[in-house]
Amino acid sequence: MEFAFTQEQAMIAETARGFFAENATSARTRKAMAADGIDRDLWASFCTELGLAGIGVPEELGGVGLGMVEFALIAEAAGAQVAALPLLGNARVAHALVAGGSPDQQAKWLPALVSGEVIATSASGADAVIGNGTLSGTFRFAPHGGCANLLVLTAGDKAFLVEATAPGVSVTQHVTMDQTRPLATVVLDNAAAESFADNAAAIRALDVTGWICLAAEALGGAQAALDRTVAYSKERVQFGRQIGSFQAYKHRLADMMIEIEQARSAVYWAACAVDEGSDEAQIALHSAKAFCADTFHMCAGNMIQLHGGIGFTWEHDAHLFFKRARSVSSMLGDSQWHREQIAALVLDQAA
Repeated sequence: MEFAFTQEQAMIAETARGFFAENATSARTRKAMAADGIDRDLWASFCTELGLAGIGVPEELGGVGLGMVEFALIAEAAGAQVAALPLLGNARVAHALVAGGSPDQQAKWLPALVSGEVIATSASGADAVIGNGTLSGTFRFAPHGGCANLLVLTAGDKAFLVEATAPGVSVTQHVTMDQTRPLATVVLDNAAAESFADNAAAIRALDVTGWICLAAEALGGAQAALDRTVAYSKERVQFGRQIGSFQAYKHRLADMMIEIEQARSAVYWAACAVDEGSDEAQIALHSAKAFCADTFHMCAGNMIQLHGGIGFTWEHDAHLFFKRARSVSSMLGDSQWHREQIAALVLDQAA
């Protein structure tokens, strides 16, 4: 496959990088971490001024009408700054509504999601009990669940829309490793729940969007970890030389760069395969999530070590990247699980 960004895609990427670099500053991120994990001003600007919250939503439904490649460019730029945004939850829910929502559900929720007025999240429950228009059970690991207005909860092969303020809904937000994306537990007790019109399509959209979002964020974070470490290696001097001139240091940076370039190929292979409806899409998605998560974890760890003592301190941003990398590694399936899915798919094709 020969892949290159179009002029429009390159412009979107440049705009997103500039926006996040200017606005998603360390000071603002840390302030959001001390609150509920969302930089509200940044989110408002992203949705209204930049207008990119609806990048994967068709124009007739109030969005921008672009595809997964463009969405991955946005997620990569956000990940490079470890931006404190509910991008993962809102994007997953918006795409689920586009794919499997009824016209009434789309009309009710999509405009509010695109404008940023509504914050959404999603979670799964293994012990859910489905009633007649109601849902009970415990749903764990909902990103930004503590401040979400709309919940999309999956139970087996069913997906439901639940309003966070509905009777019988209880949400407990936890202190998690990545405070830029705090997780919550949702408990329902016969709460009103509205099923999607097409459950299979909605669940598929949740998975696809989530995996691409996390993979692209990981790519952006890994690249930023490398860039910041390279910059530090040129400033820090030991024994009368820049530390970046030492062979062992250079080899670590080279290893990071090689892994990142492979991760970049994996992300945009997956996004392009989804947009084109390729038969390779499923393998590409699992590959992107596993490889990018591993790459980010490796690069973030190297970032701390190659910064020396300052990299271990709270004042330095290296720990923000490492905590995000650790969070990405375990969300929506860890790397081992995704590699098992790849193996199963390859063996099925061989059979």
